Amino acid sequence: MSETPTNTLQYRFDGPEDAPVLILGPSLGTTWHMWDRQIPELVQQWRIFRYDLPGHGGAPAHPVGSVAELTARLLATLDSFGVQRFGYAGCALGGAVGIELALRHPERIASLTLVATSPRFGTADEFRQRGVIVRTNGLDPIARTSPERWFTGGFAAAQPAITEWAVQMVRTTDPGCYIAACEALAGFDVRHELARIGVPTLVLVGSDDQVTGPAEARTLVAGIPDARLAVVPGASHLVPVEQPAAVTDLLVRHFSTAWQPAYDSTTGQMAIPAAPVKPVLTAAPQAVPQFAPQVTPIAEIAPPVVPPQPFGRPDPYDAGLKVRREVLGDAHVDQALARADEFSGDFQEFVTRYAWGEIWDRPGLDRRSRSCVTITALVAGGHLEELGFHVRAALRNGLTPDEIKEVLLQAAVYCGVPAANSAFRVAQQVIREETTPEN
Repeated sequence: MSETPTNTLQYRFDGPEDAPVLILGPSLGTTWHMWDRQIPELVQQWRIFRYDLPGHGGAPAHPVGSVAELTARLLATLDSFGVQRFGYAGCALGGAVGIELALRHPERIASLTLVATSPRFGTADEFRQRGVIVRTNGLDPIARTSPERWFTGGFAAAQPAITEWAVQMVRTTDPGCYIAACEALAGFDVRHELARIGVPTLVLVGSDDQVTGPAEARTLVAGIPDARLAVVPGASHLVPVEQPAAVTDLLVRHFSTAWQPAYDSTTGQMAIPAAPVKPVLTAAPQAVPQFAPQVTPIAEIAPPVVPPQPFGRPDPYDAGLKVRREVLGDAHVDQALARADEFSGDFQEFVTRYAWGEIWDRPGLDRRSRSCVTITALVAGGHLEELGFHVRAALRNGLTPDEIKEVLLQAAVYCGVPAANSAFRVAQQVIREETTPEN
């Protein structure tokens, strides 16, 4: 461990310096200690590299707002040690980093394990709502409910010390970094890219995981050409903590038998595994089926196909739809588009293309500032229904309830007290709905 620059991550190494490197990536709200019980066995064959997410485990609070940015920081950290090629296992957000590595930096990764991971984690709205709760109430509500998301009820009851450790791990995380990580998960969606993952992949999930469970795991296995599934019985989301022996055994078997050779820079060739049969493995500490042997013919590496770039100004509709969903939420946008018919469809397209693709997507103001302007304009115009949508959007865009109150007080001076009075009633109701933690 050492002083951590803003473009790198807090890290630690374990194991022999001359062994191949295996990276273990953490889940949101956890630290590298979630992998502690795997280390004694893994260091017998690998040099283990673990890292903390920004603001987690005492790491410097330099937030990252996307999985791509988190991956770039990990690679910068590894580059500083000359680590060019490695195996990778990650849990949840750590698994998303593994997918990003396999898609954008395939030359760096030799073998992959995705634990409690999904190509899309719930909906963007769910994670932005979590960010609103943390921004308003701090991390305590999230910390108190973490054990029921992470562990089965029986484990939590039988292991009170581990349960309390989990609560404290979340409670001591930097709130701003936690919110930024929620944004990173909200923007992560690689469902249509899985077929491009060419590295041998083990998809590992707890049978009782209610966060990213067997259904999400099977989506990964169906989409990744060289992937196998292992379902660990009696485990929930933090399966390496709840069933350490089973997870350790699966990791050893996978990384011992499925380590893809590096590119040969002199020939431009590499060994490509033949398309495997995909058995479903049910992991248990005592008995885990052996993987089938790999056949590795030599194949030419074709250069990537670069699609032709269109001439002229790009249509802002797709960018507008993306921004509209990020600001207003999928549920609201889906409802608006579903209501559109032959009469109103052109208007919905107009709003998406010009209001959201042309104006909201401009770089001149950040989204917080645009929310302030929009709320003021809606108060002035008396558009209370739209005001409710945009108060909710302002919370997603990072405004606190106190800041929204200040905007409305300012509007009272310039738009009139009656208009602001109605606006306060609408905003009060929305803020109460959005910032009240779920029981």
